[in-house]
Amino acid sequence: MSIFLNADSRVLVQGMTGSEGTKHTRRMIASGTNVVAGVTPGKGGQEVDGIPVFNSVGEAMAATGANVSVVFVPPKFAKAAVIEAVDAAIPLCVVITEGIPIHDTAVFFQYALNKSTTRIIGPNCPGIISPGQSNAGIIPGDITKPGRIGLVSKSGTLTYQMMYELSDIGFSTAVGIGGDPIIGTTHIDCLQAFQDDPDTDAIVMIGEIGGDAEERAAAYIAQHITKPVVGYVAGFTAPEGKTMGHAGAIVSGSSGTAQAKKEALEAVGVKVGKTPSETARLMREVMQSL
Repeated sequence: MSIFLNADSRVLVQGMTGSEGTKHTRRMIASGTNVVAGVTPGKGGQEVDGIPVFNSVGEAMAATGANVSVVFVPPKFAKAAVIEAVDAAIPLCVVITEGIPIHDTAVFFQYALNKSTTRIIGPNCPGIISPGQSNAGIIPGDITKPGRIGLVSKSGTLTYQMMYELSDIGFSTAVGIGGDPIIGTTHIDCLQAFQDDPDTDAIVMIGEIGGDAEERAAAYIAQHITKPVVGYVAGFTAPEGKTMGHAGAIVSGSSGTAQAKKEALEAVGVKVGKTPSETARLMREVMQSL
C-alpha cells in the first residue's frame, strides 16, 4: 500500500518534450515509474524514447489510460496546463513548476476544488514517490527503499535528506507538498491519508517557518491522528521579517516562528527534532518501539 501513487499508476508528463521534462521522464522511468504518455500542444504524434506524445491531456488519457499527470511546464503556461488536466478529470496532478504567479495558482486550485475530481500536489514541489512502486516528479529514486514510514514535507531537499537518513527502514510514500503560500495537497491531507493507510506505521512531518500550516496540522493531529508523528521545522535561526527561500516562509512577530510551531506540535504529543538528523533519530526510536 501507499498513498496517492502506486504500482498501478499510469503517468503522463505535461511538457515531456522540453529539456527538463525529458530529463526527469528518464529519471522517473529509471526508478520504476510507468510513464505512458507525454503531452505538448502541437507536438502530437512525436515520441520521446518510444513514449507517444499527444496534443492534449484528454487525448493522452483516452489512448493510454493515464491517471497521473506530472507538470513540467514553464510558469506562464502552467495555469492553462493544470486547468487542462482538471478538465480531463485526471485523478492526480503533480505540479513541479517553480515560479508560478500566486494568482495563477489560486485560480487553478479553486478551479480544481470546484470540479472536485483532481488532487493537486504542489506547485513548486519535488513530487511524490512510493519507493519500489512509482515516482512522479524529481525525487531521487535510489536514496531509499520501500518501508512503513510516511513522509510529508514542505521542503524538497529536506525530503531527500530524511529519506536518505532513514533509508535502512524505508518509506511507504514520501510527499513533497511545496512551500508556496497556496498549495494543493496539505500536511493535513497527507496526515489523514497516512492514518488511513494500513501499511504506514508512523509519520514524519517536515515544516518550515512562515504561515500557520504546522499549527493547524498540530490541531488536526490532536483530533484525528493516532499513529506516532515526528516533526521537524526548518528555520530556527531565521531572522524575523525576512523572506527565507520558499515564498511562504515569512515570519512576523511570534507567528510563524520555528519555536512557536515546535511548541504547538509538542503540545499534542509530536516529538520534534532540532535538526534533520535528530528528527531521523527520533523516528528511528519510534519505529524500534513499535
